Amino acid sequence: MSELPKVSLAEQLADRILALGTVPAAVAEKCQDLAVDVIGLCVTARQQDYVQAALAGCDDDGPCTAIGQARTLSAASAAFVNGTAAHGEDFDDTFEGGPVHAGAVIVPAVLAACERHNADGAAALRGIAFGVEVLCRLSTVAPKATHKAGFHPTAVFGAMGAAAGVAAALKLDKRQTVDALGIAGSMASGIIEYLAEGAWTKRLHPGWAAQSGLRSALLGRAGFIGPRTVFEGVHGFFHGFANTTTGDYDAITGDFGQRWVTETLAFKPYPCGTMTHPYIDCARRLAAKGIKGSEIKEMVCEVGEGTVHRLWEPLAAKQKPTNGYAGKFSTPYCIAAAFVRGNVGLGDFADDAVRDKAVVELAGKVRYEIDPNNPYPKNFTGHIRAVLNDGRVVEERQPHMRGGAHEPLTRQDIEDKFALNAAHGGWNDGHFKEALALMRTLYDGRIDLAPLRR
Repeated sequence: MSELPKVSLAEQLADRILALGTVPAAVAEKCQDLAVDVIGLCVTARQQDYVQAALAGCDDDGPCTAIGQARTLSAASAAFVNGTAAHGEDFDDTFEGGPVHAGAVIVPAVLAACERHNADGAAALRGIAFGVEVLCRLSTVAPKATHKAGFHPTAVFGAMGAAAGVAAALKLDKRQTVDALGIAGSMASGIIEYLAEGAWTKRLHPGWAAQSGLRSALLGRAGFIGPRTVFEGVHGFFHGFANTTTGDYDAITGDFGQRWVTETLAFKPYPCGTMTHPYIDCARRLAAKGIKGSEIKEMVCEVGEGTVHRLWEPLAAKQKPTNGYAGKFSTPYCIAAAFVRGNVGLGDFADDAVRDKAVVELAGKVRYEIDPNNPYPKNFTGHIRAVLNDGRVVEERQPHMRGGAHEPLTRQDIEDKFALNAAHGGWNDGHFKEALALMRTLYDGRIDLAPLRR
């Protein structure tokens, strides 16, 4: 067994978190965007069957808010239900270097902790900022390895990020923070077998990570001891979830607090798998040129190798997804839906929508070729080469994801998205305006989420 380090990565990370004071203005603004987006996503999904099942599966009522629901829950269950709802439609933020979905984990965990333990808005801002930063940085230590090992990065890195975020919000000391991170390593979980038939488990991964991180922080605060070498240890986190103990560990702590990757978070314009977005843009531009689906012989897409096992294979199944949720992780379906309908929205992932004859027919003409020079996961690109029946070739490329670092959404874009999500979830105009006003001042004073209980 190798010699243990005198100062572990978890200890270094705890030192960085405790040493930093106020959150920079640009990061605070991003965290406000994040809260607006996450709350809207919880509302849009509040009546969905998977959210109602998650709510019914909780038998520990308490003082904390399940957003969009009248019933209140324990902090852990509120974090679980809200995290599940926020990620359920796959419309939540993403981090292009990961890819991971930070908001659906960190915002529910920190808000539940602050609501239960009477921490104020400044504490919530600090917790959300540090939790997001830790989650995103962890995803860049060994890129692609976690997915290849069969785990969902948001799920496993999320538990760690939530532990760090809650620890920061509740002002845990160094020993308590290190223990919280160590405990979270044993709380983390989330396999990607949901891809086989469009099962619901991906939806609960952020919620499970949120409650796991929250519990880990409370256990650490109470003196429960976790392994300080949780990250780099021989039997540590990356060994378990990425099948490696080597990686760019400097990505976690090297310039932590000096450079904030949180500032580059991407907000989604489409409610489906992140890497499909640039392909949707390409398909919409092709359709705008007046090309008809019946004129197309095939559509060939250049793709990053790391996306194939989740979004392209088995190709026959991806060309004809079994249900609406499976359609969210099918690039052929998303391309065909965007081309035929001109856009992709929440209604395009209903079970009936994925069976649309014209869309299914076109999806069957979509295939891929691996581009060895594709920059994934550092950047998400799109490409379609449409070969027409008359021999003409029409090509479209998208160099980045809209809504990301290269072409970010504005605050107005995010508030417009909030309005659409609130309406989709059944809120009237008065409810929407009250909630939006609350979100605009969320970090200014006392945390009071009662207006979101409807």
